[in-house]
Amino acid sequence: MVGLGHYLVLATLLFSIGLYGALAKRNAIVVLMCIELMLNAANIALVAFSRYIVPLLLTGQVFALFVMVVAAAEAAVGLAIIISIYRSRSTIDITKVDLMKW
Repeated sequence: MVGLGHYLVLATLLFSIGLYGALAKRNAIVVLMCIELMLNAANIALVAFSRYIVPLLLTGQVFALFVMVVAAAEAAVGLAIIISIYRSRSTIDITKVDLMKW
C-alpha cells in the first residue's frame, strides 16, 4: 500500500531535482521549467497531506489548484520576459544577460 511517506519522498525528490536545475543551469527556459517542477512537488505534498490527514476536506486540492493558476501565470510572464530579452540581447543565457548595460 502506498502511504503518506511515499508521496513525500516523491515530492522531495522532484523538489530537489528542480532546485538543482534552477541553481545549476544557465538557460533561462530550463530554469523556468525547474521552477515549475518545484511547484508541482509542492502540489504533490499538499494533496498528500490533505488526503491522509483530513480525507473528508478538500483543502489540499484547493490549494494545489491555486498553485497551478499561479504557476500558469508565472510561466506566461516569464516566457514573455525571456522573449523580450532574447529579442534585445540575442541570448537567453542568464549569465550573459545584464539588463543594466546597453
